[in-house]
Amino acid sequence: MIRAFRRKMNPACFQGGGRSGPYFEGWYYKLVTADGDRALAVIPGLFVDERGDGGHAFIQVFDGRSNRTHYIRFPRAGFASRDGVFDVTIGGSRFTAERLALDARSEDCAIAGTLSFTGLSPWPRTLISPGIMGWYSWVPFMECYHGVISLDHGIEGALTLDGEEIDFTGGRGYIEKDWGVSFPEAWIWCQCNHFSFPGSSLTGSVAIIPWIRRPFPGFIFGLQHDGTLHRFTTYTGARLRAFEVDDAEVHCVLTRKEHTLEITASRAPGGTLWAPTLRGMTHEISESMASTVRVQLTETRGGRSTVLLRDTGRHAGFEVAGDMQRLLAMHRQDGGYANNNIGKE
Repeated sequence: MIRAFRRKMNPACFQGGGRSGPYFEGWYYKLVTADGDRALAVIPGLFVDERGDGGHAFIQVFDGRSNRTHYIRFPRAGFASRDGVFDVTIGGSRFTAERLALDARSEDCAIAGTLSFTGLSPWPRTLISPGIMGWYSWVPFMECYHGVISLDHGIEGALTLDGEEIDFTGGRGYIEKDWGVSFPEAWIWCQCNHFSFPGSSLTGSVAIIPWIRRPFPGFIFGLQHDGTLHRFTTYTGARLRAFEVDDAEVHCVLTRKEHTLEITASRAPGGTLWAPTLRGMTHEISESMASTVRVQLTETRGGRSTVLLRDTGRHAGFEVAGDMQRLLAMHRQDGGYANNNIGKE
């Protein structure tokens, strides 16, 4: 019980100790060079099938310039973790919040090198809200849990991918993770930490969330700017006033108390990554790391509105996946409240 509590209070660490299948857990490292010319995503993880006696570990590699992706598979026994802290080993590679050491290869990919991360910016944690999911983190039957390990940080070091050395020194990074039994039926996800203002970062998603009586369109958005994290989430009582998706872009307008956040993210060509279902890592999704995202944060007090931030971010990570028509229909039916009357932080 104490170990389970400690794991919940530290979402970054491995959550799957003692879990039977189906179960997955994966971490997502986004890496962008100082000049913005190269962007990589490295995704280590573990999948356990429905029987609980199968499964495997993996490292996915996504080259954001060529949109080539690689899935490097390992035996389940090749996965190891330290209890209570984020320290995961897969084969000859090691993953922590402060360091990434890679030595992995498959028939079509070889990647090696070491990166260190400085100035980590984690999502705040409290007893009631031990991460980006707020009090939903304590609900035991969620389909998928989400954590943000660092919204923005510096990078030192280099990686060699298929014989090409990529120097990430002076670049920017982002780290998040997911775990549970399956990814949602549908979702959009956007992340960017390459704005005009150093340290500014955006992460957010809208997804179909299974619930006790009926599923609902849950959302979690965080905009870090000028030393403040502005949270627009289901559990904080925020409202998703507008949610539109077409072939060119996704547009969202969120409100919470005196703040309004407007986001418009472009849809750019991407590469294919593999996400979990109940039966395997078989859900093919398209992700781009070449999208742009326009944001505007407005504060209204005493009938007067002030724009706190108006900017365009580059090198944004972006996904639109699953039954988008159902997600959009659920949002229209929900009216933008996303079931937030069941509890607020």
